[in-house]
Amino acid sequence: MQKNTPSRNAIRLTRRGRLALVATGAVVAGTAVAVPLLTLGDDDDPRPTTLVIPEGHRASQVYAAVDKALRLPAGSTKKSLAKAAIKLPNDAEGNPEGYLFPGTYPLKEGTTPEQLLSLMVDSANKKFNGAPTAAGAQRNAMNVYQAVTIASIVQAESSTKADMGKVARVIFNRLERGMPLQMDSTVDYALGRSAPRTAEADTKVDSPYNSYTRMGLPPTPIGNPGEDAMRAAITPTPGDWLYFVTVTPGDTRFTADYKEHQGDVAEFDARQKKEKAEKAKE
Repeated sequence: MQKNTPSRNAIRLTRRGRLALVATGAVVAGTAVAVPLLTLGDDDDPRPTTLVIPEGHRASQVYAAVDKALRLPAGSTKKSLAKAAIKLPNDAEGNPEGYLFPGTYPLKEGTTPEQLLSLMVDSANKKFNGAPTAAGAQRNAMNVYQAVTIASIVQAESSTKADMGKVARVIFNRLERGMPLQMDSTVDYALGRSAPRTAEADTKVDSPYNSYTRMGLPPTPIGNPGEDAMRAAITPTPGDWLYFVTVTPGDTRFTADYKEHQGDVAEFDARQKKEKAEKAKE
């Protein structure tokens, strides 16, 4: 079991495709900062007819999207949670984070937030409680709720679908070696923000979701993962990777060698510095 993890002061261990956010001005698909989509009716009826919850949305974002779709005062959906007939695992302790399944939900006349929340949780239970998922979780020595928690981190940390299995493997490798996860996405969740701007001071926040200072998984999922992230969580790609960094959009580098990772991060930092300098000249 490796105990001598390089210090946080030396280098950040994971980054989540920040160049993609800077370079394109758009949100990386599948992250927790996607924008909720409303599908409208015809021109004579501007009322939305469906609500699309993107993969990776946090519970707080789902609540806000439902409030907007149903034209309710802010905070209405969150307050309705106590009245919603939802079935969550015991480990969730009533917190639906991770179980508000991404998808398209109908907005019929008279639709209530309780109905939408119930539909989302029912969808999650159907996806997560099937035999393949349960067997996959057991095969990796965890329960389904833990698998959903890992999937939520995979969803937030992966720049592409192709990277998900490798990100999941990094998580498992770190857990197995007794290393802290040191995932920026968990710090962002602790701070209640979506923008990936984790600084040194952020990693010292006193929170059970701070995976720089706390060992193991966070106490709950940090978002609502989709099927691809869940599949990666129960069938991680084989490999010995412990570190990863997205140097450029589409170029995420995984390695088990810390020195190699330092070089990749240095390249990332140099590119980011150059881009900032070019922007300053505009």
